[in-house]
Amino acid sequence: MPNNMRDTFLKTLLAFASIIFGASIVLASGSANAEQWDMPMAYADSNFHTQNGKAFAEAVTLATSGKLKIVIHGGGSLFKGNEIKRAVQTGQVPIGERLLSAHQNENILFGIDSIPFLATSYEASAELWKIAKPKLSELMDKQNLVLLYSVPWPAQGLYFKKPINSMADTKGIKFRGYNAATNQLAELMGMNPVQIEAAELVQALATGVAEAFVSSGSTGYDRKVWEHLTYFYDVQAWLPRNYVFVNKDAWNALDQETQNIVKGVAMMAEAAGTAKSEQLSNWYLTQLAANGMKVQPAGEQLSTDLKQVGAIMTESWLQKAGPEGKAIVDAFKAR
Repeated sequence: MPNNMRDTFLKTLLAFASIIFGASIVLASGSANAEQWDMPMAYADSNFHTQNGKAFAEAVTLATSGKLKIVIHGGGSLFKGNEIKRAVQTGQVPIGERLLSAHQNENILFGIDSIPFLATSYEASAELWKIAKPKLSELMDKQNLVLLYSVPWPAQGLYFKKPINSMADTKGIKFRGYNAATNQLAELMGMNPVQIEAAELVQALATGVAEAFVSSGSTGYDRKVWEHLTYFYDVQAWLPRNYVFVNKDAWNALDQETQNIVKGVAMMAEAAGTAKSEQLSNWYLTQLAANGMKVQPAGEQLSTDLKQVGAIMTESWLQKAGPEGKAIVDAFKAR
C-alpha cells in the first residue's frame, strides 16, 4: 500500500477543516479544557480504514487546537473487534470503529450492507447508505450511540486453497465467517462456518482452523494470505462497511462548537476514506496476483450457484427485517 496514504488523507481533511472551521480553530486555541478520547479499531495500522481513522483523529485534534485529542489504538490492541461496540456503549471508551454487519444479530438492519448482489458498486453502496443512514442513526441513538461516519470496503470475493468450479467443490470446507451473512453463505454452500476476527485470520489459516473466506482484496493483502491460499474469485458480492460511533453521553458533554467541528471532519473522513477504498480496490487485486494468487471471476456454474444462494439470503434478510428493512430495499431499488 502506498506509504504516503495517511499523509494524503490528513492533508485533505485538514484543508477542508481549515476552510470550514477556520474561525473555530482560532477560537479554540489555547483552551485549558483539553480532553483525550481513546479510539479502538479492529484492523492493523497498515489498513486503509485505520489510516483513515488516524487522519480523522489528527484532523480533529488540530481543528480543535488540541481541545479534543483523539488517539487511535489499531489492530484490536485496546479492545478486540467484537468488544468495541459494547465498550463504547458502556462508556469504557468514548469512540470506536467496527464492521457494521458484525451487529446484525442485535438488529437485522445492521446487515443492510451485506445483502448479496444488491449494492455491488461504490455508487450503489453510497446510495444504499444514504437511504439507510437515518434509520440506523435512530437505532443507534436508542443504544446510547451517535453515528459519525462510515466507509465501505472494496467488493467481496471468495478465497480458497483449491480451484472451485461449483458448489459441489465447496462441501465440507472450513469457512471463516465474520457476520451472520457470511455464516449463512457458508452453510448454503455446504461449508462449515467458523467465527474468526480479522486479527486472528492468519493464525486460523496457518493452523487449518479456516481454509477459505469471503472478503475484499484489502484483507488478503493486509494478511498476506497468499502464504496459505491460492485462489481469489472476484464475485463482487457486496461492499461491507465499517462505521465510527461515539458514546452519546461523551458526545453530549462536548460543547456545540466542538461537536460541529467533529461532525464536519467526519463528513470529510467518510468522503476521503470512500475515495481511497475505491482507488485501492483494483490495486489490491493486482498485489494478490503479483504474489502468486490466481485472481479471476467465478466460472459459469459457480456464478449460477452464487446467484441462487444470493436470492435465498436476500429473501431471508427481508423476512427478518420486516417493513422497515423492506422499505429501505424498495427505496434503493426504485432510485
